[in-house]
Formats: sequence, C-alpha cells, structure tokens
Amino acid sequence: MRASDGMPVVRSLDELTGLVRRHRGLYVRWSRGPGTDLAEVPSTDELTGVPLPGLSASPLDVEAWWADRPVRVWAARRLHDYAHLPHDKGPGVRPWVLTGREAGRGPDNEPLVADARPLCWIAPDVIEEAREEVERQERPWGPLRRGGR
Repeated sequence: MRASDGMPVVRSLDELTGLVRRHRGLYVRWSRGPGTDLAEVPSTDELTGVPLPGLSASPLDVEAWWADRPVRVWAARRLHDYAHLPHDKGPGVRPWVLTGREAGRGPDNEPLVADARPLCWIAPDVIEEAREEVERQERPWGPLRRGGR
C-alpha cells in the first residue's frame, strides 16, 4: 500500500526485516519526511547550529558481530532505540527508510547520509511491534532517550 505522498509504506516488522535481509546500505531517519528534508539544508547540529554534510540517520545493516542472531530482533532494536523522537521532536515526525552515501558522522556518531534516496515510510504499527519484540528479550532495554536535568 502507498502513503498519500506516493511513497510505499512498510506495514509490519517482518516486512522491514525482509528489506534489511535483502538490501545493504539502508538507513532509518525520523523526521517529517523526505519532502521536508530534501527541500531544505541537510541536518544541523542542534547544540551549535552547524550545518552537517548529510541527513542524520541510523544504519539498518546487520553488523558481523550479530552473527546468526535473528534479523527481526536487530531491526526491532534499531527502531525501538529512537522511538522517543516523535514525542521529542513534535507532530509529524515519523520513521522512513532511505539509501545514500555516508558523508561523515554526526555529533552522536550517527551516519550523515548525502544523496539521500527515499524508499518507504514505516507505519506506526511497526514501531509497536518493535517495542513488543524488544520487551520479549531476556534483558531489559529502553530507547536511547536522553534525560534532562
């Protein structure tokens, strides 16, 4: 199924897991979407306002050290780690998958993706599935949300 803007929508964690298995060089970005991101200057460092050479994103590629562990858990964790961003960044922020060229690292050591090519949105139900998958694991894990003072 397609979103209203014509970009496909990943509707299940299994569907996202399949993408991660089949393709290398995928990233997930939490923002108001490619229509906004690609029309403006790339990401900026929130602390200093310095423009960055690409869009801040999280890699979806499975690392070699993950070995033969379930790709589904890997994908779930990649989403769950940043599931707080819609709350922190405001209305309209949601995850989408892109490809592109790594142009550097941001202040949190995240990849900065230049020449971004949007692939698909990730539906809200997938985020819920990711949370449930993470909660099924033996050890507790929470999102990478920074607390204030």
